[in-house]
Amino acid sequence: MHVPDILEAAGLLVPEKTATKNDITVRDVWEYLVADDWETALGLLEEFGNAGPLPLTFWETLGDVAEQLCMARSAAWCHWRSSEIRNGVIRADLTLRPAGEGRRSTPLDGAGVLRPMWDIGHRTATGERSVNIAALWLEDVPFLEPGGRCRVRLVPFVPASWEHLEPGRRITLHEGRAVAGTAIVLEVRPPVGRSAG
Repeated sequence: MHVPDILEAAGLLVPEKTATKNDITVRDVWEYLVADDWETALGLLEEFGNAGPLPLTFWETLGDVAEQLCMARSAAWCHWRSSEIRNGVIRADLTLRPAGEGRRSTPLDGAGVLRPMWDIGHRTATGERSVNIAALWLEDVPFLEPGGRCRVRLVPFVPASWEHLEPGRRITLHEGRAVAGTAIVLEVRPPVGRSAG
C-alpha cells in the first residue's frame, strides 16, 4: 500500500471530533496528505494519541509508516505506544541521583531502549527486596542527566506485577544493587481490555 493511503487509513481511526491541544483535527492531516507532506501528516497523527485512546492498529500502522519514511524516533515512539496498549503504562515523575551519589555518571537514554529494574514493593519469600523490570521512555526530553528530573513512561514486562501501584506511590529505579533514582507514580493504566485494580 502507498504511504499516503496508509496514513489516510490511520487517520480514519481517529474520531472526527478529536482535536489536539493545538486544535489540530483530522481535516488538517488530510491537507498535508494532499500536499504530499507525509512527515508532517505522520507527526500530526502521533499527536492525537494525547487527545484520547486510539486502537493498537493505529499505532502499529504509524510505526510501519515511520519505518518506511526512515523516521527512527517516530517509529520507536509508535511502537512504544503499541506496547503501552498491550502491557499497560505507568507514568511517573523521576528524579535521578546526582553523579557523585550514584553509579550513573552519564545521561539516561530516553527513547525506550533501557529496561531498568524497579523496586515497586515486592519481597521474596525470605523478605528480601524483589525488583521488577519495565522499559523506560522519557517524556519531552531525549535524555536525563544525573541529578535531573522529568516525567517518564514505564511499560512493565509482567503487567500483573504492577497492578497494585496507585498515584502517589514512591518507587525506586535500580542499576545493579544501587539506587539510581526515585519516582512518584502519577498515573497507572492497565493493558487495554483489563481494568485497573
